[in-house]
Amino acid sequence: MFESIKIYPNEDLDIEKLSADLVGYGYRACKRVSEEGDFARLGDTITIYPVTFEYPLRIELLHDKVERIRSVDPITYEPVQEHSSAIILPITGLVKKKIRRKELGLVEESPIDNFVDIEAGDYVVHVDHGIGKYLGTEKVKVDKKYTDHLVVEYALGNKLYVPFAEIDKLHKYLGFEKRLPKLNKLGSKLWKSAKERAKKGVYKVAVDLLELQAKRTAASGYKFSPDTEWQAEMEKEFPYKETPDQVKSTADVKRDMESPTPMDRLICGDVGYGKTEVAIRAAFKAVMNGKQVAILVPTTILAEQHFNTFTARMKRFPVKIEMLSRFRTAKEQDGIVKGVAAGAVDIIIGTHRLISGDIKFKDLGLVIIDEEQRFGVRHKEHLKRIRFSVDVLTLTATPIPRTLYLALMGGRDISVINTPPSERLPVQTKVVHYDDALIKDAIMKEKRRGGQVFIVHNRIRGINKIAQAVRELVPGVSIAIGHGRMQEKELEETMIRFIEGKIDCLVSTTIIESGIDIPNANTIIINRADMFGLSELYQLRGRVGRFTREAYAYLLIPKNFVLSSESQKRLTAIKKFQELGSGFKLAMEDLQIRGAGNLLGVEQHGFINAVGFDMYCRLLKAAIDGMKRAA
Repeated sequence: MFESIKIYPNEDLDIEKLSADLVGYGYRACKRVSEEGDFARLGDTITIYPVTFEYPLRIELLHDKVERIRSVDPITYEPVQEHSSAIILPITGLVKKKIRRKELGLVEESPIDNFVDIEAGDYVVHVDHGIGKYLGTEKVKVDKKYTDHLVVEYALGNKLYVPFAEIDKLHKYLGFEKRLPKLNKLGSKLWKSAKERAKKGVYKVAVDLLELQAKRTAASGYKFSPDTEWQAEMEKEFPYKETPDQVKSTADVKRDMESPTPMDRLICGDVGYGKTEVAIRAAFKAVMNGKQVAILVPTTILAEQHFNTFTARMKRFPVKIEMLSRFRTAKEQDGIVKGVAAGAVDIIIGTHRLISGDIKFKDLGLVIIDEEQRFGVRHKEHLKRIRFSVDVLTLTATPIPRTLYLALMGGRDISVINTPPSERLPVQTKVVHYDDALIKDAIMKEKRRGGQVFIVHNRIRGINKIAQAVRELVPGVSIAIGHGRMQEKELEETMIRFIEGKIDCLVSTTIIESGIDIPNANTIIINRADMFGLSELYQLRGRVGRFTREAYAYLLIPKNFVLSSESQKRLTAIKKFQELGSGFKLAMEDLQIRGAGNLLGVEQHGFINAVGFDMYCRLLKAAIDGMKRAA
């Protein structure tokens, strides 16, 4: 049963909330409604093109009450029919695009279809004509009938009208540089030349990738046995219903583990989408085969959270789980290290301490890496060497370009978890000026419904002052501070008290960014949000809204402060991408805002910018397939 938005005449309607809900349902805010999934607001009128109606709906308000609901013609905007109610179902651009592909019989689809959608104003690449600017859709008269066409603007203001039957020829331009691309001229030979140069340029990369695949295939790994009865028992105890993507990802991982080739699989899934459960099942399978498992995480708090989660899920079974982090004393760490070397520890969870020289395993069979992009170059080089001897499973919400690129090109295997958990709601995101009254109201609203609040201030210097200001604002609310320079035991105790609900409000640095899962914390206030990167803001927002209760994120910026253009773009993007499952799209947006540097060296970077990342990937994939056929 789908959730829906129901609208009736004479009822109160918050047009701001309706707009946010529509974005959460996958609808796109635009200046003019032209196709299903669009909505546009003009004063007290909002026009929506739902999937359940033949024509767009115009909802007119008077003093915040719905005055009338009417269908309008998408060309003339003339009223067509009056309605006594409107029911609006969810839709996503990606799902719609896939449905259209099917209807039209068309981390073949574009390689990055899972990660980006095209919106009006985006730069796009047409396979035959090159780089243009997508303006939206228009009805064009063809053979006495109006049909939808995508409109792309090229140099000199010339326009190309692309029928939906050719939608597969159009892709979003991703150049990974701050500067905007130059539009091609329609009919010019320059685009064809750029494409031919890129074709030749990908040859060396194709050879390198094929060599990497050959090395992996030739490497001798451990072939895990099929699932045991205990495996089935443990999986049945999962307290939630698995999503279809979780089931598929788990099957992919198990198939890899049961193969003699060492696994190197990337699990891409948004924050809170259930990647950890896939990792738990893989780890348990390894232990049932008598192998040890190392789980590498970027922060001590995430190590603690994983330790608690893995322990709880496997408590009925004879599995020894330990953790190496700053939360363990030197004596405790020494005992754990000896236990790992002797094979007495089955699963060891830890930070980069796990890949230091003194850690020896008796029989390591599986390495699980959570958010690989958070580790340094030296650590990544160490992990690269591991990949040819043991099975490796990497979990990420926002894959770095090279990791994503390798997965797309077959250098690594990839599973995508796109399905949100049932009953999950998008986080209501508000960009607002710092205001004591607003902060007080947000905290007290959460307190009244029995919830908890995160306040993020990403400088240790001044964090006590912020906490004191909050205490004065909301006397009677229990407030604590958390940051990375606190004594280990003090920080651990603070986090445990917050997890147990004994603290109402935690004022912290970004130490909460990765993996903290506190279902009762459903309001987050981020101070100086303009100072954060887009991926950081997304990860922080993902700390709330992890249960069935509606959650709120307040992104605070200083009053009377002029933001840089990059900060404005980031805050606009984080507000725009409120819908569930938008982490990958947001990561791509981040890359374009700040530039990605050289992805594959200066020469390849030039080719990527000349034809766009999507077209580059297509050319490279074609080169690899051609070499395989010729071999």
